[in-house]
Amino acid sequence: MRILVALLGLVFSLSACAQDKVEEYLEGKQYVLLEQPVRTADPSKIEVAEVFAYSCPHCFHFEPLLQAWEKKQASDVYVVQTHAMWNAGMEPLMRGYYTAMTLKIKDQAHMAVFNALHLEHKSFNTAEDWADFFVTYGVDKAKTISTYNSFGVTSQIKQAEARARSYKVTGTPELVVNGKYRVSSRLSGGHEEMLKVVDFLVAKERAAKK
Repeated sequence: MRILVALLGLVFSLSACAQDKVEEYLEGKQYVLLEQPVRTADPSKIEVAEVFAYSCPHCFHFEPLLQAWEKKQASDVYVVQTHAMWNAGMEPLMRGYYTAMTLKIKDQAHMAVFNALHLEHKSFNTAEDWADFFVTYGVDKAKTISTYNSFGVTSQIKQAEARARSYKVTGTPELVVNGKYRVSSRLSGGHEEMLKVVDFLVAKERAAKK
């Protein structure tokens, strides 16, 4: 009888631990459930969207963590980034980001832009500033300037602003998992903790898809 009681106690203890693990991160505490889900680019996969700003020092420090995290993900997870624009003064940075996207040099230039701003204290206030920087990546200056001022880049900016509004972000960097859950360092407790919460939500979404 004592053995049976002990076994039942062990089972109960393990079940309680498993329950604690499942509820390690809670809606409204470590992450926010969006009232209206935002459509993702590929519904067959799990999207992790970051809202960031080149001018944000927190984003600068978070970027290497995000890149390292992304490299560890399974093929069903993909990362997208949206540049925020809190005021008109941020438009040159946002326009530069989507210029790099259009020119297909974002992967090579992205961290370098952060470094130039936060370590070298360079300015990116005009199309010419971006053209001088992107020439390092083999892009003709005239092409950078025309792309920077193009209708296509302007359209991407408008779409990015609409996404950020739909995500209801309150600062940068913030992450949105599969268009449903918003994660911030304020709620989670830090940059590393943000990614732990995202891991939890990715697993949650992966389980829901099965």
